[in-house]
Amino acid sequence: MNSLAILLVLVAAVAADKIPDFVVPGQCPAVDESKLWAEQVPNFANYAGVWYEFALTNNPYQLINTCVRNDYSFDGKQFDVSSTGVTADGSLLKRNGKVYPNPLGEPHLTIDYENSFAAPYVILDTDYTNFACLYSCVSFNFNHHTDFAFIFTRSPSLDGKFVKRCEAAFKSINVDTSRFTKTPQGSSCNYDVQKTL
Repeated sequence: MNSLAILLVLVAAVAADKIPDFVVPGQCPAVDESKLWAEQVPNFANYAGVWYEFALTNNPYQLINTCVRNDYSFDGKQFDVSSTGVTADGSLLKRNGKVYPNPLGEPHLTIDYENSFAAPYVILDTDYTNFACLYSCVSFNFNHHTDFAFIFTRSPSLDGKFVKRCEAAFKSINVDTSRFTKTPQGSSCNYDVQKTL
């Protein structure tokens, strides 16, 4: 119900010409989701585990700003996700969500966090052991769309060659990589405490 309410508010805002800055003209880029889906479904168990957020594009729904650690557990059908980290005011926060096959049968996952709306979750590229490049885009009927992108890593840092792999994946669908900001991670983060949240 929260998801529907948030989406309706967003649609109403756009229809009233009060467009949030994360909603832009145009449609979502073409992504060969069927090819990616066929490659990734057999490897979902390998995608489980801990992922650190290395970088992201502007996302008003991301309430955790630094030390972002995501723990994915896979039950054979879907992922339960626990995200922890530090908010803009310095508080520790834990958010729970799920990532599951699109209920309408489209060839991608859906991400659904508490206090947000369900959205497409496309893994553009990953080697499962070092990095993952994630993309989410929703088109609206009035020729606008909103999109969010992430780079995940299995450790708090990421080798430059993997950053380049993600940059290439995003550039291949015309996502401007200058939109990314790096997520603070590392020695100032207390990951052991986050694990206990």
